[in-house]
Amino acid sequence: MLKDLKVIELASVLAGPDVGMFFAELGAEVIKIENVLTEGDVTRKWKNPNEAPNASVSSYFSAVNWGKLHRSLNLLDQKDQKEVHDLIAEADIVITNYKANSAKKLGMDYTTLNALNPSLIYGEITGYGTDSNRPAFDVVLQAETGFIAMNGNNAEEHFKMPVALIDVLAAHQLKEGILLSLLNRTKTGKGAHVTVSLYDSAIASLKNQATNWLMDGYLAPKLGSLHPNIAPYGETFKTKDGFDIVLAIGNDQQFNALVDCLNAKELLNHPDFLSNPLRVKNRALLAKKLSPYFILHTKHHLMSSFLTKNIPAGVIKNIAEVFEDEQANSLILEEKIENVATKRVKTAVFKISN
Repeated sequence: MLKDLKVIELASVLAGPDVGMFFAELGAEVIKIENVLTEGDVTRKWKNPNEAPNASVSSYFSAVNWGKLHRSLNLLDQKDQKEVHDLIAEADIVITNYKANSAKKLGMDYTTLNALNPSLIYGEITGYGTDSNRPAFDVVLQAETGFIAMNGNNAEEHFKMPVALIDVLAAHQLKEGILLSLLNRTKTGKGAHVTVSLYDSAIASLKNQATNWLMDGYLAPKLGSLHPNIAPYGETFKTKDGFDIVLAIGNDQQFNALVDCLNAKELLNHPDFLSNPLRVKNRALLAKKLSPYFILHTKHHLMSSFLTKNIPAGVIKNIAEVFEDEQANSLILEEKIENVATKRVKTAVFKISN
């Protein structure tokens, strides 16, 4: 789809490389420039306990580095810097995540590269903005943008999302900005400087939780998996054969179907559960009343019944169980990087048809 596009990736860690891999999946030529002085992208050394300690490629690195050409260079060396400049002069997109002033020191800032190639799209990810030198790590961003304060079940628990969520969100923002700039370039012939910060991406993703506060002064408590506006939504129930099922009941019709499916007639006209606001107010009692009905049935029986009646529910799975599913396996990309067999999931999972 983008086979004539050339992308130079100067970024490291997760967000920037995720953008580079997105373009690689769409057919672009992506050249990843890694710092020879640090033995490449730092994530090459971020290894899980099952990995060979001496391998040059980690699973973490592999997650966002499919389909790229890798070059180890020293951008402080004039010869290496010129080599990269020559590549960029013929490129369409550059992806960076330098701290403020570092790009200029390396000769990889927008002004320098735009002079080499006026049609270049320069995509830049920062932590807190283009003027900030503050180190940016996902757990800190999740803490400072409200995510950790909402995550957990009580005031003493402090949990982050188990993926680098803010990096992923920022990557999506940069992809959108670059794609719009490419579209605009077809009309003007001019390049663009696209910037996005991890901080702004996180704030933009607060969505309904931000609006609950901004409009109504409702500060989200730690609800675990529970939804602040809907019930039962996020509650989990144990089945007869030991599985956990989570509900996502969004309206009265779905709740009535759930009650009917469970044959829980006592709950159908219960005064505390007649409407969603009442169910939210009395959700602890509702969960207590529902639990005995779930434990009577197996996972297979309940899920078959729920799917037949369009009741939103799902079985809680670990990652191993997720990849027992044929649909999940269809999203795996494999390749050898430096003779290491690697696997990861796609970043571009949309489908376009005419």
